[in-house]
Amino acid sequence: MSGAYRTESDLLGEAVVETDALYGVHTVRARENFHLTGRPVHGELVRAYGTVKLAAALTNRGLGVWADDPAKADAIERACREVADGLYDEAVIVERLQGGAGTSTNMNVSEVIANRALELLGEPHGAYGRVSPLDDVNLHQSTNDTFPTALRLAAIRLLHDLEEQVLALQEAFQAKEKEFAHVVKVGRTQYQDAVLTTLGREMGAYAESLNRDRWRIYKCEERLRVVNLGGTAIGTGFGAPRQYIFRVVDALRELTAIGFARAENLTEATQNADVFVEVSGIIKACAVSLLKMCSDLRLLSSGPEAGLGEIRLPARQAGSSIMPGKVNPVIPEAVSQAAMMVMGYDSTIAQAAAAGSLELNPFLPLIAACLLESLLLLQRSCLMLRRHCVEGIVANEAVCRRHVDSSSAAATALVPEIGYDAACEVVKAASARGVSVRAAAVDGGLVSAARFDELLSAEAVCRLGTPTPATRGSSE
Repeated sequence: MSGAYRTESDLLGEAVVETDALYGVHTVRARENFHLTGRPVHGELVRAYGTVKLAAALTNRGLGVWADDPAKADAIERACREVADGLYDEAVIVERLQGGAGTSTNMNVSEVIANRALELLGEPHGAYGRVSPLDDVNLHQSTNDTFPTALRLAAIRLLHDLEEQVLALQEAFQAKEKEFAHVVKVGRTQYQDAVLTTLGREMGAYAESLNRDRWRIYKCEERLRVVNLGGTAIGTGFGAPRQYIFRVVDALRELTAIGFARAENLTEATQNADVFVEVSGIIKACAVSLLKMCSDLRLLSSGPEAGLGEIRLPARQAGSSIMPGKVNPVIPEAVSQAAMMVMGYDSTIAQAAAAGSLELNPFLPLIAACLLESLLLLQRSCLMLRRHCVEGIVANEAVCRRHVDSSSAAATALVPEIGYDAACEVVKAASARGVSVRAAAVDGGLVSAARFDELLSAEAVCRLGTPTPATRGSSE
């Protein structure tokens, strides 16, 4: 066939490929076979694959491959770099959920590199006698060592992005911690009034949980640095020279400035995907933190008149087509949904890793789809929550004060001063008379108005512990 198509062949026979396409027959087969999500392989995985292919090409060239054809070596290396730079993401069209343990992805990337190298050499697409996707671009490699290595690299890069956004969100909550340090409010357990705290301390708790998440994310990169690159099909290095196996990971480390190391047991590293389960569990913890704080923000801003209404979230859009003036907490709601998706992906990753068989896990494409999507969702969630919500939170100080004055939590603050039984009587008197705890305590002569305010100050409610009996009656 001529014109807009070219003909390529594989072990199944001939197939037609668009003349201008950088991909080839193996990609066309995959396009015909897989129609599940309607979404191609994640762009970060494509770019990571380009880097892995470049490491392999540099290593092969260093071993004397293409010594008689340096122009070919130059073209392959340049094509690899361009794929690694994201210039040809759109040419990797295979469905992200695919059979074959990622072979379709490996072949799609290899075909793109080969055809781009042919362009650079002034040759037509498909002239694989000059540059072959298999014999040149995939030389001394297998899907089974390049795909998991590319996945690790892609995940590490996304972890760096996620860590940056978690830190920024942490700092936004820390800023609110300082801004709201003076705002005394009711602390609640089981949705019931408990002990007084400050709105600043509440925000600081969110910041601290994010600090813990950031540390986990930073540390989990270590789990991904050990790769099976050079192990080829099942970890024995079949088809690859020993010097290639010894050098290729060094090349990847130099290209990425990431401390990659070759697995001591390449067979084990090719069989097992448990490291991705571990990393997924760590980022799931971040999703848990986000879901909890988003639930809190929704509750604290509820109403606003008929709910808690202790904070006001930025109004982002109209909340109803029928209820005038209604504004919903859409940002925390959206982030909550993303967090729930990450939790679901974590379960899927665990099942996929457990379903591996003998020398290989055929479900790495599913693991890649879920893990990379989780990392991207969390990174975007932290960014969106910070920019569109946390930075614009406003304290409703009047409401916080009103809740304090009318809550039994205010009486709890009196316990170190007047004792538990007397504090209970204050609560009863306030309820019976329909007055605030403050009025009941002051009118009953148990504390002065000034002392009541002192016991309920931001400094007092944030003090670690309570005064000893010897110092009761003192503000210290």
